Amino acid sequence: MRQIIRLFSDYLSQYFKTRLAYRADFVGDFLSNLVSELINLVFIVVVFQHVSLLKDWSRDEIIFIYGYFLIPFALFSMFFGFWDFNERYIIRGEMDRILTRPVHNLAQVCLESMAPDRIFGVITGLLIMGYAAIRLHLSFAWYDIPLFILLVISSTLVYAGVYTGIAAISFFSDSRTGISPMIYNIQNYGRYPVDVYNKAIRITLTWILPFAFVGTYPAAYFLRKEMWYTYTMLTPVIGVVFFAIGLSVWNWGVKKYQGAGS
Repeated sequence: MRQIIRLFSDYLSQYFKTRLAYRADFVGDFLSNLVSELINLVFIVVVFQHVSLLKDWSRDEIIFIYGYFLIPFALFSMFFGFWDFNERYIIRGEMDRILTRPVHNLAQVCLESMAPDRIFGVITGLLIMGYAAIRLHLSFAWYDIPLFILLVISSTLVYAGVYTGIAAISFFSDSRTGISPMIYNIQNYGRYPVDVYNKAIRITLTWILPFAFVGTYPAAYFLRKEMWYTYTMLTPVIGVVFFAIGLSVWNWGVKKYQGAGS
């Protein structure tokens, strides 16, 4: 672990040296990410121009959930950039290089795909949550801060577990895209209250692809939605369990991996 932390520091230093050499490009990426997130926020606002409540959830409550949703996703995107894993590591054979090094292969892939500029997504999410909290007149106790940090880390582990498992499928397939784009579309359901969906989707978002634990369930605690408190407290458990599953699938895939060939 100490070695991985040292490598993380080295990679982070090299990343900023590279990105800040082209500052306009760095700023452009930041602005494009910000615009994309604001467009989603505008969509929520437009919907509530036509309805006052969505299954007993107000506009500001849904905005609060959306703000929370952005934070673990930003943290996940910083360290688990699996979007081109199949193309880069399997089809191009980069995984063969990874396996010749002493550091755990998953840690190496995460370090090489690290994107620290995603931290701006965390800032955006906090600002959106703050705006909604003010509108809702929410009050917080001192212990809400460590609980918030725990829930965010747990939600990030949900993302990491799901996408690590999905990336591991690449060890058995030579498809250039895999199923990550489909899973990405499903995860966006987590930005809205889970009870607005039918039973099948609720079950999927809770127990199969548990993206309700990256939005509705943890955010419900801070919105004082007591009916969801049990699920809120399950968030750390779900995070650890799904990350363990994802890591197990990854390790199994690595053992089955036969190389890119000659």
